[in-house]
Amino acid sequence: MGEVPVTRPTLRGRTCDDRGVEYPELAARTNGFTAGQPRAVSVSSDGARVIFLRSAGPEDTTDQLWVFDVGTATERLLGDPAALSANPYEGDVPAAERALRERLRLSASGIGSYATDPAGRIAAFALGGTLMVADLVTGEAAPHPTAGPVVDPRPDPTGRRVGYVSHGALHALDLISGEDALLAAEANNDDVTWGLAEFIGAEEFGRFRGYWWSPDGTTVLAARVDNSRVQRWHLHDPALPAEPPRAVAYPAAGTPNAEVTLHLLDLDGGWVDVHWDRETYPYLVSVSWSDVGGPLVTVLRRLQQHGLVLAVDPRTGETQVHAELADPRWVEPVSGSPCYLSDGRVLIGGELAHDGYDARCLFADGGLLTPASLYVRRVCGRLGPDLLVEATEGEPSEQHLYRVETRSAAATVEVHRLTSDPGWHVGHSGGETLAVGALSLDRSGTQWTVYSGGTEVGRLRSTAATPPYAPRPALERVTDRRLPTGVLYPTTHVAGRRLPVLVDIYGGPGHQEVVAARAHWLERQWWADAGFAVVVIDNRGTPGVAPSFEKVIHRRLADIILTDQVDALEALADKHSDLDLTRVAIRGWSFGGWLAALGVLRRPDIYRCAIAGAPVTDWTLYDTAYTERYLGWPGDAGDIYAHNSLLEAAAEPVLAHDDVRPILVIHGMVDDNVVSAHSMRLSAALLGAGRPHSMIPLTGATHMAAGGQAQRLLRLELDFLRHNL
Repeated sequence: MGEVPVTRPTLRGRTCDDRGVEYPELAARTNGFTAGQPRAVSVSSDGARVIFLRSAGPEDTTDQLWVFDVGTATERLLGDPAALSANPYEGDVPAAERALRERLRLSASGIGSYATDPAGRIAAFALGGTLMVADLVTGEAAPHPTAGPVVDPRPDPTGRRVGYVSHGALHALDLISGEDALLAAEANNDDVTWGLAEFIGAEEFGRFRGYWWSPDGTTVLAARVDNSRVQRWHLHDPALPAEPPRAVAYPAAGTPNAEVTLHLLDLDGGWVDVHWDRETYPYLVSVSWSDVGGPLVTVLRRLQQHGLVLAVDPRTGETQVHAELADPRWVEPVSGSPCYLSDGRVLIGGELAHDGYDARCLFADGGLLTPASLYVRRVCGRLGPDLLVEATEGEPSEQHLYRVETRSAAATVEVHRLTSDPGWHVGHSGGETLAVGALSLDRSGTQWTVYSGGTEVGRLRSTAATPPYAPRPALERVTDRRLPTGVLYPTTHVAGRRLPVLVDIYGGPGHQEVVAARAHWLERQWWADAGFAVVVIDNRGTPGVAPSFEKVIHRRLADIILTDQVDALEALADKHSDLDLTRVAIRGWSFGGWLAALGVLRRPDIYRCAIAGAPVTDWTLYDTAYTERYLGWPGDAGDIYAHNSLLEAAAEPVLAHDDVRPILVIHGMVDDNVVSAHSMRLSAALLGAGRPHSMIPLTGATHMAAGGQAQRLLRLELDFLRHNL
């Protein structure tokens, strides 16, 4: 469609005269200042094209498909949902697509995701259930007729066919002949789907797909998911009394999971089952299939303390154990592994925990590829024969890109850092082309720069709004555990003025809040300018430091995490004399909501009030894989579940009125991750014990509280804190 000229978005550079009033609405309209930023970036295998999604402007949340041609350093618009109007399923986004977006935490509209062939010649995506295919070379995009509304379309490696799922059945559409082959389906059985990830696979293991093409495009490795054994829960929005409740298959801790099996499906109708001990290893964590070897799959036991990396024979479906994974706490796979290297060795991410080492590393057939000083987070691509890796070295608030050499004859580990500026970096690569997304405290948003052969070619344009703040948190590590923390003061703060403290936390496994990226501190600057010193603490259990730092919380969530939060807060007060620890509030969402409520219930001497958003209040109501990983099997855990439950603490008799602290509970009524029953039961327990609390039910809201709801809650939350501090 030709090169698109640069246009200046209407909100770029805008400031707010009254930041305390205008920021929440501005953040709501701009989707937290992310609308207009490039996302979902990928690079063709030859490095000729960088593909990405971006909306048209700072208040436009409808994502379009774009391509950056490396040779000419120009962008082309390939897929504009507004222009692609030939849509027989318009307005009828399949339920499976909505569920996938929820698991991916996608709040934008338009093109939610896309997939390309390895060479990056074509891209396939679903638009309102219609299959769209874009030619990335010519720039043409067009709809294709299918058997029904489409979910998760994926081109085969040859670019001739596109696989897709419709009504739980797996299809392959020939783009040349138009023939639509039904690969697998189960008629009249809504409990079974083909080619989709089950809830646990997507929500807890980050496996968002359920089928994989063979390198030659003649076979599909497909997951069959049977939810018949999974209990049914019912979600209902009370604001819509005429609507019937929606049944969801939710595997709560201690209850049956979906049964997941793998099958090799030939386009000519052939069928081979993949065999492994599924009773012992029920969790399918990852799958890869490259042109170097056959499929590699990772499977885990239910409690995730032991796993296998299996090589699959694509002719017979038989599997051979390539490696065992074991940890007495839990196995934590490294994203992007396992996979075959170009010389046939198998790359596996794991932990180095002997001879005094405490590291997350990469191994190739047992040989160490990365040094123990490097905390490997993700294998994100290839640069020629080498690996592109996202990792941290020493400072957990930063992430950098590294080129890891993979020569089997190398006598020493060869790793080269590619990013030098402080901050958080992500990367994607193909051939010798590298796309680097850089976040820092010095700029807003993610700046995407494209390099070819080590030379900068250009940048992906952003049309996002410029936020009204440029926060500069004080990042430091405190206590003998060296806990990462950040403190943010009001913009006009004068030293010596004592401030109430807002502890803004998450604190749960797999997620960091103390990050050297401005986006993580924008909303917190609004809170600070409202009159608070904002404190953020990454307790033990969060990633980025060392495996032992993360896994010490095993079966000890509440005790370890709350102790770290309190100790770090007191240590910060020793260094920051303006923190008034007689006026401390705590606020969080999801796991952070649990931690916020836990704080006022267990430590009312420290925390004066709490805001608990979508809190997990009863761990027997949360899902199998997450809960059992950290707390164990409910029947074998003794009082561990009760000890970590908010309901137990909330129901304790009030012995002294001065020890009772108010809680504001917020929850989306159609949350399918942390269901609203958590907050309803918490409210009942608090009421029964005579503990003060308020509750805001969010009608129509899921776990994300998207569409500006989260930002529009800010003023109500501020009123609650001011009243109670």
